[in-house]
Amino acid sequence: MAITKTKFLEYTRCPKYVFLEKVKEESLHSIPTYEEYCEEEKRENLREILSSMIEVDSDGNVFDKTQKKDPKLDAMLSFYKQVEVEALKVAAKYFEGKIIGGEETSKQICFSTNYQNTPLLCYVDLYNENDQEINIIEVKATTMRKYRELAGGYPKKWKHSIFKKKKNIYFLKETQGIDIASEMPLKTYQKERAKLLDRYSLGNYVYDLAFQRFVIEHDPNQKNKPIHYYLAVLNDAYTFSGKYQNGEALYEIDENNEELITFISCDEITYELQSKIEEDLQKLFENMKNTSLVSCPLSTYCGYKKVTCCKFFESICGKEIPKANSSLSYMNNPFGFVKEDGTRIKGLDLINEGYFDLLDVPEAWITKENHKIQRECYQSHEPYMNKEKLEVALNSLEYPIYHLDFETFPCPLPRFRGEHPYTQSPFEFSLHIEHLPGVCDYEKDHVVFLAKTFGDEREELICKLLQYVDVNKGTLFAQNVAFEKGRIKELAQMFPKYQKDLMKLHDRGFDLLWILNNNQEFYKEKGFTGKDLETCNFYDERFSGSFSIKKTLPVFSSLSYQDLEVKNGNEAIVVYANYPKMSKEEFLKNYQALEKYCTQDTWAMVEILDSLRKKLQNVKKSSKKVEKVV
Repeated sequence: MAITKTKFLEYTRCPKYVFLEKVKEESLHSIPTYEEYCEEEKRENLREILSSMIEVDSDGNVFDKTQKKDPKLDAMLSFYKQVEVEALKVAAKYFEGKIIGGEETSKQICFSTNYQNTPLLCYVDLYNENDQEINIIEVKATTMRKYRELAGGYPKKWKHSIFKKKKNIYFLKETQGIDIASEMPLKTYQKERAKLLDRYSLGNYVYDLAFQRFVIEHDPNQKNKPIHYYLAVLNDAYTFSGKYQNGEALYEIDENNEELITFISCDEITYELQSKIEEDLQKLFENMKNTSLVSCPLSTYCGYKKVTCCKFFESICGKEIPKANSSLSYMNNPFGFVKEDGTRIKGLDLINEGYFDLLDVPEAWITKENHKIQRECYQSHEPYMNKEKLEVALNSLEYPIYHLDFETFPCPLPRFRGEHPYTQSPFEFSLHIEHLPGVCDYEKDHVVFLAKTFGDEREELICKLLQYVDVNKGTLFAQNVAFEKGRIKELAQMFPKYQKDLMKLHDRGFDLLWILNNNQEFYKEKGFTGKDLETCNFYDERFSGSFSIKKTLPVFSSLSYQDLEVKNGNEAIVVYANYPKMSKEEFLKNYQALEKYCTQDTWAMVEILDSLRKKLQNVKKSSKKVEKVV
């Protein structure tokens, strides 16, 4: 079996992965004769493992539960492929000689080697060769921003990036003869630089490239030329002019001399990682020898709650973690808890040490006020309410309240004038207008805009929004209002003639989260002190540590997203992205589904506010208690 880059990355996750993959593959190809797979004493254990991964319906059809389809990825795939095409165009400007590559793997150069009797191979996105050198370019549909933000400085002075840009290529400053100590402490530079070596965080793409380097430099057919290694990423500073030719976007150098694609020199980092790649290969070979499910702690390599999450985590390794109110559900808890002996425990180590349920965490470790509230609500099954803070927040709302929600399309490649890579481009909004407390009709006080094409309808969206809001009074209200304000500000910059009115609306923002959760600055201005500045205002055990509208809504309303055809923002993106592929009948059906979904987002906020007011009124009538209400 040849080890590709993908297999290498997966098989070196942990000792369990290869065995689970082997068991699954065997079962997928021979479900009827499964008993032959293993020895008698192992059968029941493996059967239990398999039942978590493989499902057979009444007709005998076999389903692999570890292979979840990602409709969003499928919908965005053409854009990701186009990034490689655009990278090739830009690379041709900066690298002499012929460049081979493209969106199809068949057009890419393949390197291979036989390492310890095991074939290793990799395909190169872009291969460039000239008389002097070879350049290997790995294209990633991420942006330069997170790399540029690796920076440091001295107190009260400007921060400096650890990279130096030269002709659209970023180099580590250590390679450019720059006096790093004049810009930042050397320890700071090394700390920021070290983040590029972490394969499970910012260094994930560099690690990919390091594996390619290992294969390439062990390839017996390698040419005797210096080889350089680069990442090609999207330039977040690039602004699209909006020009198209024959239906294709023209990504020319923008007015600030920025290219759509920029490059990161990775020679030094990938060289440093070669010993790590070799070490991980040894682990891979050991993992491939496993004939049973070895013990392995949960850790960073699991990718818990990340897009890179191991496909076996949910069904096998993490299946004992409660779906709600687990030990991982304590809100805002990145640093975990301090034990009696002074050591700290956090994240998946809680699960490794047997702390599964929220109440499994020893009470002595609970020091944060919000965590005490969570624990009390979970134990008593009663919600928590800070009546004074809630009343102040609700009384601060100026009417009419404009309950606003945008649906946006974060395309890797900017599609319209003024956009950058991954601009959250609005294609829909829902607006419910609440004239007075509780005075809002689902239909009569509702306005919706939804683009009818995949083209640029942003100005029509702006005009319709401004038609129904009075920018001189009222409150712009949203769940996580910073997102809506961000889109309004971007539209104001892209369409200057509406800037004044859009920014007036922008400045009237108020967040539902400030009411349910907290906003220290807001409540401090209102005269609150002490614990009140630390704690949320309303909490119910059903929140399970989250204030997302999907968690909070069931506590205040019978509305459900499960009854909708479009159930969340990702599904909305998929529907919109597939506009061009739809028949008239499909388009009409999906158009209505999108309208209904976005409408529910704003009506949900109306219902939550109304329910919250009623709960407060009930408290006043029934009791003088402040912190608890049945």
